[in-house]
Amino acid sequence: MSERIGVMVCGHGSRDPEAVAEFESVWQGIHARLPGYDIESGFLEFAQPVLREGLDRLRRRGNDRVFAVPGMLFAAGHAKNDIPSVLNRYEAEHPEMPITYASELGVDPNLLAAAADRVSDAMGADDTREERHRTLLLFVGRGASDPDANANVVKVMRMLWEGMGFGWAEVAYSGVTFPLVEPALRHAARLGYDRIVVFPYFLFTGVLVRRIYGTVDAVAADHPKLDIRKAMYLRDHPRVLDAFAERVENARAGENAMNCKLCKYRTQLLGFEDQAGLPQESHHHHVEGVGTGDEHAHSHGHSHSHDHAHEHGHAHGSGHGHSHGHHHPYPHRDHPLGPASRKPATTS
Repeated sequence: MSERIGVMVCGHGSRDPEAVAEFESVWQGIHARLPGYDIESGFLEFAQPVLREGLDRLRRRGNDRVFAVPGMLFAAGHAKNDIPSVLNRYEAEHPEMPITYASELGVDPNLLAAAADRVSDAMGADDTREERHRTLLLFVGRGASDPDANANVVKVMRMLWEGMGFGWAEVAYSGVTFPLVEPALRHAARLGYDRIVVFPYFLFTGVLVRRIYGTVDAVAADHPKLDIRKAMYLRDHPRVLDAFAERVENARAGENAMNCKLCKYRTQLLGFEDQAGLPQESHHHHVEGVGTGDEHAHSHGHSHSHDHAHEHGHAHGSGHGHSHGHHHPYPHRDHPLGPASRKPATTS
């Protein structure tokens, strides 16, 4: 009898129905590319089903093993901590169905091709070599408290910039780190280019993408003579779906190792030295499914211990003994171009 293999596509989740629908479209695209696998999906929070419910379905259908794919562009806290914690706990409770954790999408030629298509579409009839030279690309990443993930945003931007030949390019982030979109875009507007293309390097829509587009509208209103354009985010671009399918095949071939060399949880990185060795556990554990209309979605009747061995290739060690019941503070949250400093001052 041949081995029955399941695939679990692990999303973050959103209260935005459109974002959930787009995740579903991606899931369907992955399913079409991997017809030999039994495929399910689930979320960390804010949407149904939660991850363990999707895993339950795969187990009830008799799958012998599962490949879990993080539905995320880069490996920050969700991909490094939250999802592996859920998978480790589930596998400890159901050892008859081993789970192999695939790597995130990362810096990938498929994603670069998809990004280039989105930016070219925004350029439209102006997508010529000469006009690209007169255009500035503002590449917007999600932003994380993980410098490795933030650095990968810059790497993808540079490869897109150099590959497409824009006159200039800048990076901005939607939150957590710096620079935020508005100060970066206002800076870019002063550099003298004929147009600016703002490209949200996101998989799905949601409040962050809408906020980026809203910021573009606000800055454009202050610069009526400057051509500022909004590119579409990645969504279910065919090359994105190809990349997800490749992650599953890589995991099956044993080529799913996450890059840990620059992980702040394993290496003392500049500015984040105190986070090396933090325990691997999910920050979304008590809000699974909350916000989806089922406020009792987390009553699974299972143990919440985080003492299981970290078998999915990214254990951090526990030598520091830090309390880790919430996100570790980002050390530069008061940066003048960052989220905290951009909030309006309050009066007592």
